[in-house]
Amino acid sequence: MTFVEGPVRVSVPATSANLGPGYDALGLALDLRDVLTVEVTGDELSVSVAGHGAADLALDESHLVVRAMRAGFEAMNAHPAGLRLACENHIPHARGLGSSSAAIVGGIAAARALVAGGSLLLDDQAVFALAADLEGHPDNVAPAVFGGLTIAGREDDAWFAVSAAVDPRISTVVFVPPHGVETRTARGLLPDEVAHADAAANAGRVGLLVAALNAQPEHLHLATRDWLHQDFREPAMPESLALARSLRGEGIPAVVSGAGPTVLAFDTVVPVDELVRRCPDGWEALPLAIDPSGVRVV
Repeated sequence: MTFVEGPVRVSVPATSANLGPGYDALGLALDLRDVLTVEVTGDELSVSVAGHGAADLALDESHLVVRAMRAGFEAMNAHPAGLRLACENHIPHARGLGSSSAAIVGGIAAARALVAGGSLLLDDQAVFALAADLEGHPDNVAPAVFGGLTIAGREDDAWFAVSAAVDPRISTVVFVPPHGVETRTARGLLPDEVAHADAAANAGRVGLLVAALNAQPEHLHLATRDWLHQDFREPAMPESLALARSLRGEGIPAVVSGAGPTVLAFDTVVPVDELVRRCPDGWEALPLAIDPSGVRVV
């Protein structure tokens, strides 16, 4: 197996999953990107991290990007002797903006970029499937790979992801709280069963949400109503649910981003600068465009 000479740089977007009713299915790429710089070296692993997680992340084989790279190399039957990895982390961790999916997708894509002819050995569909296997669910990794709006899931033993168009008039503001919530904690609050009426209502809103994002943003407030997961997660993120309800009370389409606690609002009712002014004290408001591109070599 031949490796490319010198470093490669890979950029991967933040993502917001669920978008209200689209639990574990819908995902949206956002214009906030982590950047990985990687090269094959001698016989040692070197990892450095700047930005989010710099003081907390492991700098060895347990680092999520390294684990994803190893999985990518294994899928291509490639075995580099050593690696030098530098991570520039701009996506907040444990906030519901897909930081783990970005690490996984970025790591696999970096491994592919380091192998000569890697895109022939591991195409985008294969990157997505491997990333979904590692993450355990596809809603964040799909937009991280393909960009834009994706609808993803699993049929029998195979993952699938389909892209859908997004109206260029739509952008977002995300409200990021100072403290995170682990996805495992947020998922642990969900009931094993829901009422049939609630499931049916959510199914209808998911269809409406895809149509609203595609060309009819005036329906986003109605389309982002959820019955399946957000309210159940309130004990872990009461301030997030309070903010989402406050915004929705003004007619603003607002949802918990992924497993939370970040709140995402679409700017279809009030301008972005007015949305930003609604940011709670101690939180950070980030105006983010919807990113049509997924992971890419830069």
